[in-house]
Amino acid sequence: MDRLLSLLLLGGACTAGAAAHALPAEPVKAVMLSDIHFDPFHDPAKFAQLESTTVDRWATILSEPDSRTQPEDFAALQKTCKAKGIDTPWPLLKASLAEVSSKQPAPLFLTVSGDLMVHGFDCRYRALVKDYTPEEYSRFAARTVTFVALELKLAYPKVPVYIALGNNDSGCEDYKETPNSMFLVTSAWVAAAAAGQGVNDSIAMEAQHLGDWSVVLPKPLHHTRLLVMQDIFESKKYESCPGGSPTLKRDAAAQLQILWLKTQLEDARNHHQNVWVMGHIPPGVDPYQTIKNGADGCTAKSAPPELFLDSESMLNTLTAYPDIVRLALFAHTHMDEMRLLSGVGNTGSIAMKMVPSISPVNGNNPAYTVAEIDPETATLKDYTVFAASNQAASRWEKAPTWSAEYTYSKTYHEPDYSADSVKALMGEFVADRAGSSDVSKAYQQHYFVGDVGISGNLKAAAMQMLWPVYSCAMANPRSTDFSSCVCGKSTAK
Repeated sequence: MDRLLSLLLLGGACTAGAAAHALPAEPVKAVMLSDIHFDPFHDPAKFAQLESTTVDRWATILSEPDSRTQPEDFAALQKTCKAKGIDTPWPLLKASLAEVSSKQPAPLFLTVSGDLMVHGFDCRYRALVKDYTPEEYSRFAARTVTFVALELKLAYPKVPVYIALGNNDSGCEDYKETPNSMFLVTSAWVAAAAAGQGVNDSIAMEAQHLGDWSVVLPKPLHHTRLLVMQDIFESKKYESCPGGSPTLKRDAAAQLQILWLKTQLEDARNHHQNVWVMGHIPPGVDPYQTIKNGADGCTAKSAPPELFLDSESMLNTLTAYPDIVRLALFAHTHMDEMRLLSGVGNTGSIAMKMVPSISPVNGNNPAYTVAEIDPETATLKDYTVFAASNQAASRWEKAPTWSAEYTYSKTYHEPDYSADSVKALMGEFVADRAGSSDVSKAYQQHYFVGDVGISGNLKAAAMQMLWPVYSCAMANPRSTDFSSCVCGKSTAK
């Protein structure tokens, strides 16, 4: 592990100096990634080699020609684990990082909004290892996260890389984790090394309990703090790892996390700092699950809308600090989404961006986002989404071509991605109940990143039919406000 951390730290010590060499008046750039879902099991015959060697050797092993039985072995593994699609094999991860680093060689920083590990990681591991201990499983899971972080740092050796963990990033199973676990401790040191700003020990010590940590973003950003959260503990699906010690029930874990968040926000306010908050599972209403469950809350018999998290505690906490929180950065759905977080009565608004995924597992194309940030206010001024070309599902093993999908300012005609601008745009979306305006249609098309042609048009048309639900979820993160909006009782203000 020491050797690995040394590799991750290469170039990290000079990050702060490199970032501070100039004070440009124009916006600075950052790269945003999410939901990489790297699959170390894509060629099952290579798994034994990966498990028995150090992570710095993984790229060499993975770059060797596929085994003769790779197609059959992988298909069998997909069937065993009831996989719905293909996540990110090594060629796609390698090609994605090569694309991003060639187009944006020197961003101020890079963010990863969680889910570095393949879906069904535990099932795939069990299928290939019949007899193993929880410690062996956790070790391989941690090494997978470490490998992705290492590749990110090799692509950006002198750029801070800020990594949040997602629900799939676990030392035992999806949505399960135990505070201070071996997986969290290892991931904490990896996150610290990837951040590479000479504050590694403090990040590592802070992150190993619940996966939460903070860092001051590099200059020329003006007094801006980034809060990184592993918000699996606030999910309704959260459980402690089997046999983990000490265990922590969901409510207790969520309360500890919210207390940490409040403490950080209060401290940032006292120090007159701007704040970005990054996690994986967003606060607010989940429109897809709400539609699936038929739960719009319009009648007394209707179930309440589905939330992404177990409660509105994170939402309430964030919207109590609209004077300092400039951006909430989340992911989880794999789609390119905009949201407005607001307090009771549509007060205390905060802009939230949900970053599209590298993984193509949901039928979306791999994507990354290049952001432009006002260095004085830490406001997201603009962003451009880049998407990979359409490929048949079986061909994500080959490097795709990439192109710009859209630029926010040109498509939505707003001056920035501040709370005020997002609120105005959300108001347009909600008022357009038919989903037929130019901006509504643009959102429907770009939501499914990179999916063009007949498939993309059909998906956009389906979303237009459900537009009141989706637009109300974008503008109204609270379940009661969402129901009122969908049921026609009110619109976003």
